[in-house]
Formats: sequence, C-alpha cells, structure tokens
Amino acid sequence: MSAIRLLVLGSVRQHGRAHGYQVRNDLEYWGAHEWSTAKPGSIYHALKQMAKQGLLHAHEIAPSTVGGPPRTEYEMTERGTEEYFRLVRESLTSYDQKMDVKSAALGVIVDLPRAEAVSLLKERVRRIEEWRSAVTEHYVPEEGPEQLGHIGEIMNLWVHMADADAEWTEGLIARIEGGAYTFSGEGEPFVGVLADDQENPYATGERHPGDNR
Repeated sequence: MSAIRLLVLGSVRQHGRAHGYQVRNDLEYWGAHEWSTAKPGSIYHALKQMAKQGLLHAHEIAPSTVGGPPRTEYEMTERGTEEYFRLVRESLTSYDQKMDVKSAALGVIVDLPRAEAVSLLKERVRRIEEWRSAVTEHYVPEEGPEQLGHIGEIMNLWVHMADADAEWTEGLIARIEGGAYTFSGEGEPFVGVLADDQENPYATGERHPGDNR
C-alpha cells in the first residue's frame, strides 16, 4: 500500500475542498516529506490519478485577482471516502505495513469512532502475536537464533520489532480506552491542517511547477 494515497485523501477530507498546494503544505506540516515518499511530484501525481479514478472530484476555479493560472480544487467523492476508510482500517490492522503507512494511518485514526479504533488496534496485536508464534515455533532453534550464526540476528530483529510494535499498540489502546483524544462523533476534532493564509514553519521552500495549479 502507498502512504501517499492515504495522506492525500486525509488532507483533502480535513479541508473539505483543497487545491494541490494546500495538500502539499499539509504533508510538509506533518513532516511526511521526511518519513515517507511524499514529495511534490508524487503528491500532485496522486491528486490527478485519484481524480481520474473517481476518488476525487476536480473543480476548476478562476485565477486570483492578481493574475496567474486557474487552480484546481479537489473534493472527495463517495468512492473516495470509501477508499479512504478502507485504507485506514487496513493500515491499522496489518502488522507488516511499512512505517510510513503506519504513521499515515495513525495521523488520521481519530476520523474513526473510538470503539472501532480500539477494535482495529486489538486486531493488530492479535495478528502480531499470531505471526510471532508461527515464526518462533518453526524457525527459531530452541537454543536461540544464535545457533544459526550471524544470520540468526535477522530473526532476532524481526521478533524484537514485533514485540515492540505489540507493546506500543497495547499502550495506545489503553490511552484511547482511557479517554485520550477526540474521535469521530465526540465533538470538535483536533485541527491538523493549516489554513490557506497560515505560515508553515516546516515548509521545505522547494518550488515545483504544480504549486500554482
């Protein structure tokens, strides 16, 4: 799964309707250009592709009074909303997702109802434990992975990462069950995007031809 689709859809959804540069600005504000492949070219490409696929509706808007080309604003379609929540749910339950996909899903987890978020995270822990049991039962020697020479350290790494993931996820579940954060249907959500006139302290300043479209 590509984190870009989830990140871009999440940004457009929070704005309701956004042009490409707003989406790019959001992703840089979230630091996604550091922990994912969210670069300007891939962001603008994702917007155009998802518009072609019917996930986003592209609105042509008039140029500003100071001139310049007209911009395209994007709005999620019903299909886009369905795809967005499918990606969120899959990302939260699949233990073997890449870090950028996990991070993207966590960034939008509050778009789900609290009970569903907890249920998905518990399923994630269950899958991690299932994977760990299968791996350690069939592949790890009783004397420890060191019996496989330095190659055994690969198994050490996999098991360690799985254990750390499960421990962290259980901590998140406890925090959510304890009332942390504002989830869907509970009131005013946390505002995670910038207004069009807000300065982005994390902007890269890198110019791209798509910025004015």
